[in-house]
Amino acid sequence: MITPAFELSQDPDFLTITIKVPYARISEFDVYFDGEDFKFYAKPYFLRLTLPGRIVEDGREKASYNTDKGIFTIQLPKEIPGQYFEGLDMLTALLAPKKARSAKPLVEEIGNSAELADEEEEEEEFDWEIEQTPYQETVESTLHLQCSYGFGNLKSGVFQRLQDELSDVIDLKDPDSTPVKERRQKQLAAEAAKFDPDHYLADFFEDEAIQLVLKYKPWWVDAYEKKMASQEGSHQEQESQTTFVVFSEEEKEQLRKFTNKSYLLDKRTCHQVYLSLVDILLAYCYEVRVTGGEKNVESPWSIRKLSATLCWLETFSSVPDVLVSFGRRVLCYPLYRHFRLVTCAFSDAAMVLQLGKSAVLKCLLDIHKIFRENDPAYILNDLYISDYCIWIQKTKSKKLAALGESLQQAKITKAHLGFELEELETAAVLVQEEETTPLCRRKEQIVQLNPRYYHKILLERFGSRGRPFSLQAVCLEGWLRSQLKLSLWLANPWLQTQATYRCCVSSLLSR
Repeated sequence: MITPAFELSQDPDFLTITIKVPYARISEFDVYFDGEDFKFYAKPYFLRLTLPGRIVEDGREKASYNTDKGIFTIQLPKEIPGQYFEGLDMLTALLAPKKARSAKPLVEEIGNSAELADEEEEEEEFDWEIEQTPYQETVESTLHLQCSYGFGNLKSGVFQRLQDELSDVIDLKDPDSTPVKERRQKQLAAEAAKFDPDHYLADFFEDEAIQLVLKYKPWWVDAYEKKMASQEGSHQEQESQTTFVVFSEEEKEQLRKFTNKSYLLDKRTCHQVYLSLVDILLAYCYEVRVTGGEKNVESPWSIRKLSATLCWLETFSSVPDVLVSFGRRVLCYPLYRHFRLVTCAFSDAAMVLQLGKSAVLKCLLDIHKIFRENDPAYILNDLYISDYCIWIQKTKSKKLAALGESLQQAKITKAHLGFELEELETAAVLVQEEETTPLCRRKEQIVQLNPRYYHKILLERFGSRGRPFSLQAVCLEGWLRSQLKLSLWLANPWLQTQATYRCCVSSLLSR
């Protein structure tokens, strides 16, 4: 049997199901519906749906067939007029058999039913800021266990079979035997080694291209503005979440291809899944904004490089951890490395989350397509994105909105990223202003400046070019040399210590 292409829509009184069945034998078709069950058969097509609300047979049902287009349109009355059916665009979830949705897990905690677990999940509010301490394995037990990763940490041993593709997909070497704590340490060390102050300062001062990127409006900006405007005149928040997010035919076809699954995730793992979703969305939002919505050959690399989840198989314990990790990677790897791009991505991801699971799913489908068309990035679809596309269809939009609100409220500054950006900018501004700032004032600024940044900039200005670029620079260099009586001041590591440097210069200025 072939599963046909289909769409669902609704008005206050009716549910409309549109089914595309070209080349079907229309003389032999059958439609069955009762409560939440819907079945359609027209050889060789068969469609079975589990609806999110109940329908009823009361004589108002209608059906029509367009022979030119091969489309059945079936209109079914709602059992409760005015009821809103949520999730009509979650096609993979609708295709799941009813018993698969309600079946209890094979392993279940005594005293808790699946229904009670669902109610608890729906009512409980996540504390997205909570700091959690991961379980610490002993050295002896760690040696005998394979490390897990992927969606919900459900995968292991994958890269043992994919050693050739490993280096092109992720930065972590030997992930199957590297525990989470060690992954994080190696990730921070790699970022510290990759950070380039010159690249950062170039984007900081010459930001014309950055400003153009910031002015671009991705599709979710317009959708979010329309949603906010709609809510001002109407309280039907759920309806607005689906109205302004539309799936293309290609996206609908991909949804029908996914195999429906159920995921048994404990509370801690579920928390990590949500946070890793934020990390992936941040990387995607950055890429869409920088490329103006037009993907290129670098898009697969950019998305997986900016996401520590995809590049280092990282897991997170709080929203600030996610934001700091993403901010550091933006300042280390892509072409445009500017802090305003970091905060702009925060805002973009928050809007996507507050638009609901339809918007999140649309982003995930686009990521899935980007990775599917790139070799070997397709491995990340198997590890993360495909499962996210299926899982997100069964989540509560209320939780996603709460996560988006937490993202908006989080305050991340340059100091949190750990690259001493403010000191670096101060040193660069000092050199930039040297032609207009009096020499005596600049002597006072030197005392307050972190010496290694000023040492670096002086070395670039004088040592690399062979000569000073201004008369005041000559005076300043001469003053330092004569007062400290060091002929090789720039090359002397003794001056690079903070306490000794400030003490020497302060004492000389007081004479």
